[in-house]
Amino acid sequence: MAAMGMSTDMPWTITDAVYTFVMWAVMMVAMMTPSAAPVVLLFAGMQRRQSGQRLPVILFIFGAGYLLVWSGFSAAAAAAQWALHQAAMLSPAMEAASPWLAGGILIAAGIYQITPSKRACLTHCQSPLGFLMSHWRNGNAGALRMGIAHGAYCVGCCWALMCVLFVVGVMNLVWVAALSVFVLLEKVGPAGQVVARVGGAVLVAAGLLMVTYRF
Repeated sequence: MAAMGMSTDMPWTITDAVYTFVMWAVMMVAMMTPSAAPVVLLFAGMQRRQSGQRLPVILFIFGAGYLLVWSGFSAAAAAAQWALHQAAMLSPAMEAASPWLAGGILIAAGIYQITPSKRACLTHCQSPLGFLMSHWRNGNAGALRMGIAHGAYCVGCCWALMCVLFVVGVMNLVWVAALSVFVLLEKVGPAGQVVARVGGAVLVAAGLLMVTYRF
């Protein structure tokens, strides 16, 4: 934040809020693009066979719908960061300053990993063909709706994992890369549901340790 000209001990300005939103939006695009690639490529192939529309246009519209949903998440994450900053609950490294808060985030994220909502959203993300067959809409408006729908499932699958960044450091590039790989394994790996549950158990255990021993 200091490198971006943002103070860590003063009230935020509008510029700070915009910087933070842009930071989250760029980070979410970088993290989610690899796991979204299969459905985008499959959508492109189906469009090429079905219609004569110029692919760059309709692909852009599909992608815009997907990014619109993640932009909404980025706005919510920026608002959460602002609230934590105002409450003096973030360190200068943008990590949760309280072990109770950090542990609570990890436990909540871990529990969500084994909920039916997580499982349902992950199922849609794991099957690009199934998603497109069940949500197919023709035309540009249809592409936008499909992009929004897929983005919603993607956010539903990954929002809790993204909140872990408040524990390890919002701009910690090592953890950003690690979470990106984990999300990719969940969505395209042969045992994605198992990976999700094991990851949830690890998060809960780490959260309990953090709360118990106040690391």
